[in-house]
Amino acid sequence: MTTPRWVIAIKNAIADYEKQTVFQLASIDPNAPLPQVRSHVLRSFLTPPNAPSLPLIVTTTDIRTPKISQIISNPHVQIAYWIDGTQQQFRIAGRAAVIPSPQNDLYKQFMHDILTSTGKLESMAGIAALATNNFDWEKERINIFKSLSGHMKATWCRPVPGSLLSNQEEANKWPVKIHEPTLEGSDEERRNWELALSNFALLIVDPIECDFLELGVIPNRRTKFTRIDNGHWAEEALVP
Repeated sequence: MTTPRWVIAIKNAIADYEKQTVFQLASIDPNAPLPQVRSHVLRSFLTPPNAPSLPLIVTTTDIRTPKISQIISNPHVQIAYWIDGTQQQFRIAGRAAVIPSPQNDLYKQFMHDILTSTGKLESMAGIAALATNNFDWEKERINIFKSLSGHMKATWCRPVPGSLLSNQEEANKWPVKIHEPTLEGSDEERRNWELALSNFALLIVDPIECDFLELGVIPNRRTKFTRIDNGHWAEEALVP
């Protein structure tokens, strides 16, 4: 099993256009027949050492956002990722999983899903492959959190995203930037760090399909990749 061609294409594009890492992620609202879409940053790919054909897409979120309940209700999501520098579009369908702090009840649900054979592992093949290697999800979560800017970290100290803001003056009280507290740090710095880290979660997409459109070549090309048995990917040429 080898790395899928569409993953190689994304990595090559990011190598040339390192700031073009924003994609759109759509989920389904269980309370209304409407898709909900928002922008996310591609943080990395996670690849099981023994299964390079099962890469995972890693992004981040706030555990309090509405998308969490949407994904728990229906974990099937789709990504639309346009890389302008290469004129390439990737439409990636897969199953999402949310990985919060181990102190959050949702963490127990995540671990239960990957450690039991309840029929979910077929569509979580990449996550299951990492589980066989005793992957440390909490270490990964903390490492990614620490890699973010101080301004970005501070966003997880705010009230619940999407909740009503009764007074703009409230926003002036929110931390603008936070850093990992030192031994000499204040109690407030430690509280802000712990609060932000407790609200911070990884959002993992285990891909099952990718529609890859190439507009930077003439004639244009379009290829559909579908994950099949044993982690192999079938390829079909489509009309662009």
